[in-house]
Amino acid sequence: MDRKSIIILVACFLLLIFWYPLVYTIYPPEPKPADTNTVAQAKAPESTTAATNITQTNIFRDTSKTNVPSRNQPLAQSPSAAAPWTSTNQSAADTITVENELAIYTFTSLGGGIKSVKLKNYPETATNGKTKDKNTGPELATLNSPSPVPALVAIGDEQLQGNGIFELSKISTSTGMVVRAQKELTNGMRWIKDFVISNSYLLNAQVKIENTTSEPIEVPAYDFTIGASTPINAYDDKTTFMGIIWYDGEDAQFIGDSWFQNRTLGCFPGTPRTFYSGGNSNVFWGAAHNQFFVMAVMPETPGASIAATKIDLPRPTPEEIAVNKDLNLNPIGFQAAIRSPDATIPPGGSLLKNYKVYAGPKKYNLLSKISASMENDLDTVMNYGGFFGFFAKILLLSMNGLHSFGLSYGWTIVAITIIVKTLFWPLTNASTKSMKRMAELQPQMKAIQEKYKDDPKKMNAKTMEFMKQNRVNPMGGCLPMLLQIPVFFGFFKMLQSAVELRGASFLWVRDLSQPDTVFTVPGIDFPVNPLPLIMGASMLWQARLTPPSPGMDPVQQKIMRYMPLIFVVFLYNYSTGLTLYWTVQNLLSIVQMKLTKKTQTQEPAKPQPAAAKTATPKKARKRLKS
Repeated sequence: MDRKSIIILVACFLLLIFWYPLVYTIYPPEPKPADTNTVAQAKAPESTTAATNITQTNIFRDTSKTNVPSRNQPLAQSPSAAAPWTSTNQSAADTITVENELAIYTFTSLGGGIKSVKLKNYPETATNGKTKDKNTGPELATLNSPSPVPALVAIGDEQLQGNGIFELSKISTSTGMVVRAQKELTNGMRWIKDFVISNSYLLNAQVKIENTTSEPIEVPAYDFTIGASTPINAYDDKTTFMGIIWYDGEDAQFIGDSWFQNRTLGCFPGTPRTFYSGGNSNVFWGAAHNQFFVMAVMPETPGASIAATKIDLPRPTPEEIAVNKDLNLNPIGFQAAIRSPDATIPPGGSLLKNYKVYAGPKKYNLLSKISASMENDLDTVMNYGGFFGFFAKILLLSMNGLHSFGLSYGWTIVAITIIVKTLFWPLTNASTKSMKRMAELQPQMKAIQEKYKDDPKKMNAKTMEFMKQNRVNPMGGCLPMLLQIPVFFGFFKMLQSAVELRGASFLWVRDLSQPDTVFTVPGIDFPVNPLPLIMGASMLWQARLTPPSPGMDPVQQKIMRYMPLIFVVFLYNYSTGLTLYWTVQNLLSIVQMKLTKKTQTQEPAKPQPAAAKTATPKKARKRLKS
């Protein structure tokens, strides 16, 4: 490769790395106007409660006609009055806070639902190089915040909720603390919601609608809110890991930002979708999730359908941006609700529905236990399905198993890498020897190719016969790599939602679930992440030690030697846990190559198969004899 080609490759590589910070510096994103999220004031159903400033917006109604249903035929669209509340003065609503050893639950009188759930064991902002000591939000990871709609709120016709303000109270029972939300309506309908707090991340919600009149009451269909998928903190902009999940009894359906963007081939702009509706009386549970946490609502009997939409969340103020430019300027979320069909309540009768709610971390061993006890496959929120998901489960269980012996999560990744490398050692050792042997036999193989260049079929046959006699395998160099691909993608999949690595430190790394940024370059705000650079250096070192493939052009060999640098670009801002695994894997491969080179004995090449006799065609020999 000439100097000009090398300069072009280096320039392209640097452009790939610095493109995003360069564009971000020249064209910084502007926050949306402060009034973007404001909803027009609507007249309250009951004028006596105007002080609550409750407004409504039809975010659960398909008004754009861009809805694309799931593979199940959905029921009718949301009820005519289905609209979640957006309060411009939520401080006017009463709240009750109840906590156990794991979480702090805040209930609001606005709809009689759950305003937020704070998780005691998980800080809002994990300590990484970019956001350390800049936590301006709640100190704990919080679910359903800053959503404008409480969770477990019935949204529908005006006669269902009146002004939407419930009366909250605490009730101590033998089984634990119960929070009750109650409301009497003028039409004789009474709502009673009992939230039973347990000693785990699960809580029970019993929703009862009573008919206090002497006439039947028609209860129209309504949407029961699941909660909102929101960023983990004020800096989080990873919409890839956010969205809505629901389970139809066979498979889990994942609805995220890519579904709403509706891009062709994932790249080209398409017509954005604003509303999702799916299910046909088979919604076993629905969940709102981000990268590490999930809030799932599981009805006792499957819901009629599920609705979801994309929402804008409150933007940081100009003052906050001036203090900290790392804030997510345009945060978004995803709101969801489970549909309950219409019903008739006889005089003096009641309609009772039970729900179980999980609000906590994406912890596979915990979710799998709940899934087994309830037989509802709740653990699918981890997205560990498919071929690579199988390896993700094994790696996560192995990592947690080693961690139980006292190893930190960083050292467990190193230990797992060593174990995997040891299991593949005989195969990779044979592969390395085979590749080196092929490189030594290259002159003889080129002679065979030259001799039979006019007969490709015969050339291939003779080449294969020659390699067989010398005990080399042309696929020997590829097979170990192919076998390690599932492990790599298993790590990739596992690290996307493994909350165990969140905040786990290792050497200079403060958070294995984030890039290992040590500082940023002033002016362009480019993060310096040492481990991906070490990984790239180890890949270049390994490429120099790897024998070239036979028959490869020298220019191609140089290109392949520097091709691993593309991994640095792809993984530069990814989880440090994955780059740690790949770096250790490279270093172990280098050690193995060194040992193989030292122990391998030189074997003389066996002579080529007797082929010269067949060089003269049979007809030509007959002519010579005659």
